[in-house]
Amino acid sequence: MGSTPRRGDTRQRIQDVALELFAEHGYEKTSLREIAEQLEVTKAALYYHFKTKEDIVHSLFQDLGRPMDELIAWGEQQPRTLETKQELLRRYSAAMDIGEPLMRFVQENQATMRDLSIGQIFKSRMLAMSALIRDPEAPLVDQVRSVTALFSMHARMFALQTVEGDPEDKRKAVLEVALDLLKQAHAPSTHG
Repeated sequence: MGSTPRRGDTRQRIQDVALELFAEHGYEKTSLREIAEQLEVTKAALYYHFKTKEDIVHSLFQDLGRPMDELIAWGEQQPRTLETKQELLRRYSAAMDIGEPLMRFVQENQATMRDLSIGQIFKSRMLAMSALIRDPEAPLVDQVRSVTALFSMHARMFALQTVEGDPEDKRKAVLEVALDLLKQAHAPSTHG
């Protein structure tokens, strides 16, 4: 029969299939039974790994969110220079590639996100990122530029879906705009 897949593989396949189904039918309308059927495993086999749909989403946030947590931990150890902030955005851009299916889930299931405890995890990650990028001493307009730089990174997933172009080109363009905004926020202030 060939080698049996490692348990971790099953867990990951469950996550992948669940994300696909959540994206297709929405979180609320997807049942554990449908996930099991799609995977061609028994509900008991699925249950061995995850007891609820929320468990699956939780595990996704932990696994796909790990690069984010590592990035935040790294950023907190660095001096708050423009160079550090630019590097944070570069690394964030790369982390978002890994987390893209998750970001889609967040976008398409906002009501669910409010109900699930992961909404809080996501929110606290975003707040931690903006704290690393925004200088609370800076003029308000520069604080806005910094935070906008961070959130513009999400544009390529949502706003740019309808824009023609290669995904990699879009990623580079978004990063360039974000880095530009950061640079402006750090430019010596012209308003006295």
